[in-house]
Amino acid sequence: MAQAIYGNQFAGGSVEIPPSKSAAHRQVICAALSRGECGLSPVDMSEDIKATVAAVTALGAKAEYDDRTAFLTLDASGLGCRNAVIDCGESGSTLRFLIPIAAALGASTRFLGRGRLPQRPLGIYGELLPTHGVEFRTQGGLPLEISGRLKSGVYRLPGDVSSQFVTGLLFALPLLQGDSEIILTSPLESRGYVELTLSVLEEFGVAVQEIPQGWHVPGGQTYRPHDCHVEGDWSQAAFFLCMAALSPTGAPVEIHGLRDKSLQGDKSCVDWFRRFGLEISWRGDVLSACNPRAGQPYGGLRGLTIDASQIPDMVPALAVCAAFSQGETRIINAQRLRLKESDRLAAMAEAISGLGGRAEATADGLVIQGAPWLQGGTVQGKNDHRVVMALAAAALRCKSPVGVTDAQSIRKSYPGFFRDFTKLGGNVHVLDLG
Repeated sequence: MAQAIYGNQFAGGSVEIPPSKSAAHRQVICAALSRGECGLSPVDMSEDIKATVAAVTALGAKAEYDDRTAFLTLDASGLGCRNAVIDCGESGSTLRFLIPIAAALGASTRFLGRGRLPQRPLGIYGELLPTHGVEFRTQGGLPLEISGRLKSGVYRLPGDVSSQFVTGLLFALPLLQGDSEIILTSPLESRGYVELTLSVLEEFGVAVQEIPQGWHVPGGQTYRPHDCHVEGDWSQAAFFLCMAALSPTGAPVEIHGLRDKSLQGDKSCVDWFRRFGLEISWRGDVLSACNPRAGQPYGGLRGLTIDASQIPDMVPALAVCAAFSQGETRIINAQRLRLKESDRLAAMAEAISGLGGRAEATADGLVIQGAPWLQGGTVQGKNDHRVVMALAAAALRCKSPVGVTDAQSIRKSYPGFFRDFTKLGGNVHVLDLG
């Protein structure tokens, strides 16, 4: 276990955002399903991406990674096996994407995981897959064993539990002999992630048609192998936008590597930070952010009501910004955050309160009363990468250092976060507590 101790120094400057974890998950999987050779670049080998690469190799693909160039080569010519064991680590994407894929390939597979992943919901697959040719054996969560081969048909599922179930089916159903339909029985949340999936499918030559309440997926399709670029990660950019908003000196931040026309749903965090009061603009292909009112009370930031149904991963960064914004901020429709790497609603309420702020978790979100400055102190990171990274921004407006436990959790999605924070003049010491 490690602890990060953040100071309130921050000089701003330029940062190169890491490649998108969400895009890389999808491109790795489509490359494996192409049954050819594909190159992906750049790929940041976070723990979650390592889990997905290991999953497709367990199913018969071969992978080679060059640390120096961040280039991943996948040879999927040998994809296909009768038995596999897939360790998903703590990656919900790996687990929920690979279950129907393994079933479509007819691989008898045992799924394992760590942390809170064994307790995260899988009931939708438990209801759907047995009615479509797959035996589903679990005592609730992980370990999970499946056998049999997935059959085409109509798949009805709610859209407000996790878009990962929809994405998993979108990957698997084109491989089947017959046509299928995905029908949503409730409104789709995190729609941006599904749009990203559809875009990557199209990139690999797979066609899906949108229909009322869902999608028609023709069977018998072939994924087309090709080399692809992994775009920058909007979900990580949110932490640096939060730092720009909270910098006491108004230090500007320039973020390189993002795509303005990205389909990542988390791109909408820009709109929310603008509404808080941050000035954000594009200069060529660089996203620039600064707070010219940093010297005013509350840095000129003001509280909001934020509907987080489409951007749940943005809540930790937005909650930190709210903690220093004048008035009250309400974050609503974020109940799914209780089932992430931590109960993120409880974790953020506890952390902000522990630093001297006022935050309360509700059934579906957070209510936060802003303050110009907080005291600081040591709080729990809850082994949650997004909590640990968000609190780096909180330290910029704390009177004393901020200590956060479980600093090692950043390896899950952004192994270079402390390095990049330091490049911007941030002060962080990481203590290895054994």
